[in-house]
Parts: sequence; structure tokens; C-alpha cells
Amino acid sequence: MIRNRKIGPVLATALVASNMVGSGLFLLPATLAAVGSITVFGWLIATIGALLVASTLARLGQVSPQAGGPCAYADEALGRYMGFQSTTIYWLSCWTGNIAIAVAATGYLASFVTGLSAPLAGSFATVALIWLLTLTNIYGARLVCKLESVAIVLGLIPILLIATLGWRYFDSGLFLASWNVRELPAMTVIPESLVLVFWAFTGLESASVAASVIENPQRNVPIATIAGVLLAAVVYIASTTVIMGLIPAGELATSSAPFADAMRLMLGPFAGALVALMALIKAAGTLGGWILLTAQTGKAGADRGLFPAVFGRVDRHGIAVPNLLIMAVIMTVVVFATASPTLGQQFGKLIEISVIFCLLVYVYAALAIWHYDRHAQPPRGFNRHQVIAGLAICFCLWVIAKSGGGLLIWSAGALAITAVLYPLVARRATLAGT
Repeated sequence: MIRNRKIGPVLATALVASNMVGSGLFLLPATLAAVGSITVFGWLIATIGALLVASTLARLGQVSPQAGGPCAYADEALGRYMGFQSTTIYWLSCWTGNIAIAVAATGYLASFVTGLSAPLAGSFATVALIWLLTLTNIYGARLVCKLESVAIVLGLIPILLIATLGWRYFDSGLFLASWNVRELPAMTVIPESLVLVFWAFTGLESASVAASVIENPQRNVPIATIAGVLLAAVVYIASTTVIMGLIPAGELATSSAPFADAMRLMLGPFAGALVALMALIKAAGTLGGWILLTAQTGKAGADRGLFPAVFGRVDRHGIAVPNLLIMAVIMTVVVFATASPTLGQQFGKLIEISVIFCLLVYVYAALAIWHYDRHAQPPRGFNRHQVIAGLAICFCLWVIAKSGGGLLIWSAGALAITAVLYPLVARRATLAGT
């Protein structure tokens, strides 16, 4: 009954690319404007790092495709506690990112309903979007992926227009004037910007997490992962380079709809409104995909005895309905709890926390490659998969180390929480005989 609802390589690639080419694409230029156009180097470095991580996850997807993706690999390869820790951290990252995406969608919706810029009104709009996409997920994963496929097409239209037509309006002097806004050494600015830039690449694990709903995962998970990352990288680098030369850094930093503002400057108010609408649809599609992944993570954790059993309960179509409803309630509470004076401030805080948690999970998944590859490769000789995994680990740890003291405290706090909760999980699993 579930088989006919599974997705192939095209929809799986759309899931990966759309989960990356989402709110980060349409709102991140405003966040990066506070750093400057020097972040073009950050994009290049982040792309290399994302490909290292994606290659490692693709290899894991070949040798042992599992529902839950990087969290499942950590559980099986590194032990029960590391599995619980990675699942919990990734789960936290998912719903934190979900809220950030919903906030970004509200930001573009505010282009049409100006009152939504107020904290309370914006929070209600954000919660409404979360519940709408939760109900869509309850209907089925295939509908969500179809929605994402449509959304990525609509989302790419304004991006391609700006990335191509935008060069006619590109001001190299403006681009250079915005090069290094804080006037700090490049070796300081670029590494510190990576935690923001890498938000664009979170979601590269989408296919491996959703392996249980993908046909022939041994073949299709690696294809979707690598293709999705490459597609997202091309789109990001091309579009953000142009927009930095269209809008002054000071003005861009305060924008809640930077791509709509860029199109408005180029072609007028109607074009700007059209782009805002497309960005809203794209962010909504991305939110639907991330809610799917959050539910899959919780279900995989429950199936392994790491989360309460309620997260693993499914209906006759295999949809984890209680899981989705619990997450919607949690996200609703957090939306109001994190309400800030501006949507941009709320967005920035959420994405930084989400990225740090994601990077920690990528480290655990990369460590698992040694466990799975020892039987897939001859015991002696060069193993390129292990070299790539080692480089991926170094990249993730480097970005975490350069993220700043506040985010390091968040990371340490999350790890401490898992240490406190794990004995309770282990005891429940022992009593249940799992």
C-alpha cells in the first residue's frame, strides 16, 4: 500500500534541491549584506564543504540505505548513545529550521500585507503556514514532493531572471563598495560568515533521511544527493553575486524581501510583487519538505527505541500523523517564544542554531563511514571514501569552531541535554526489551 506512494530519482532530487534552494535563497542575501560581497568566497568554500559531506552521505546511501539518514548511521556505527545524541540534535535542527523557513515565507507575505511585519501578526501568519503544510504532509509524502517540484520551478524563474537580466543593471562599483562592510581581515570575515552561508546547504541529507519513501534507494539516494547540491550551488552563487551589485549593502541588510526589491529596481513594482509571490510559494514548498524530514527523523528515532513510541505510529498509508501533530504544536509554541522586533532578526537567530546542530550530525555520519566501508573495500590500500569523509569532518568542525562563542554554548548545551536524557531512554528500551 505504501509502495505506490514512493518517489523516484527526479522527485528525490527535487526534494534535496528544493530543501536547500528555499528561504536561504530569497532571504539570505539580506543577512549576508551585513558582512559584504566578500562572502562570494564563502559560497565557494561552503560548496566544496557541502560536496564533501554530500559525497560521504551518498556513499553511506549506497552501502547501507536507511530511513533516518545520518542519524541512523551514527546509531548503528557509533553506538546507542551517539545514535540518540545525533537523532535528538538533528530533530532540534529540523524544527528550528522549519520555523526559520516559515518566518522567511511570512517576510515575503508581508510584501502584500504590511501589518505582518509586526511581531504578533507575523507570528500568527507563521503559525498558520506551519499548520497548513503539516496538514499537507498528513495527506502524503508524494503530494509534498510534487508541491516542491512545482515550487522549485516557480522559485527558479525570478532567480534566473535576476542572474541573467540582472547583469544589465549590475554595478561593479556598488559591488566593490560593499566588499567588506566591517573592514575586518578577510581571514576573519570569511570563516565567520560560513555558518550563515552554509544555511543554504542544509538539507543536502534530505534524500538519505527520506530513504524509506524513495524507490531503489541504493541508486537514487546518491544521485539525488549529489545532483541536488550541485544544482543548489550554481543557483546560489550566480544569483547572490548579482544581487550584491544591484542593492547597496546598507539597504540590502534591512530588506525583508531582497529579490523582490532587486526586481522592483530593475523592472518596476509589478515585477517586484510577482517575485515576492513566487518567493512565498517557494518558501512554502521548502517548508513542506522540511516538515516531511522532521517527521521521518522522529519516526526513525522511535523505530530504533530512541524516541517515544508515539513518534513512530503511522496510519494505514504509512504517515506518522501523531508525530506531525506534535511537531506542529511544538513549533507553534516556539514561534511565539522567539518573536523578535523584526522578522530578519528572528530568522538570523534560528538559522545559526539550526546550522550548528546540522554540522554536528554531519560529523557523526562521516565518522560512520569507517564502520560501513570496512567490508565494502579491501582492507588495505587507498580508500577515497574515507579520505573524503575525513575532509568532511575537518570542514564541519572548522565551521563550528569559527561560529562564535554564543553558538558554541548552544552546541555544548544540546550535547549536555542528551547526556542527561539518555539514561531515561536506555532504561525505557531495557524495560521494553529493545
